[in-house]
Amino acid sequence: MNSVFVSNSPAQTREIAKQLASALTGGEVLAFYGDLGQGKTCFVTGLADGLDFKGEVSSPTFAIINEYLGGRLDLYHFDMYRVSGWDDLYSTGYFEYMESGGVLAIEWSENIENALPDNTIRITIKRLSETSREITIDRGDAV
Repeated sequence: MNSVFVSNSPAQTREIAKQLASALTGGEVLAFYGDLGQGKTCFVTGLADGLDFKGEVSSPTFAIINEYLGGRLDLYHFDMYRVSGWDDLYSTGYFEYMESGGVLAIEWSENIENALPDNTIRITIKRLSETSREITIDRGDAV
């Protein structure tokens, strides 16, 4: 099932993500699609807030993964931009994190498409204007 939202500000993007977070129960994989600068990390900030994480959220570009622990559910924020094969993917700990019961938020998920589970929640963020974004959330088989 698809839901489509239009966000006119970073605050609205975070609120959309916060609403999605309220429905998460653990073990979900959220795959993000969208060009650089579209608001993927802003969306993850809203997810962390909706999961009651009380710290700072930042892009995992250089770390590959940031862990946001201590909220209602643990959130693992991946940047797969530089992942180019199975060896790279295994080195991130991705498969171990999938077994953790937390929520995985994966930027540049195109690079690991074949490793995403069938029930992945796909989130596409498309720029409409300087301040507006179209956010499509495809829950697929996920409840």
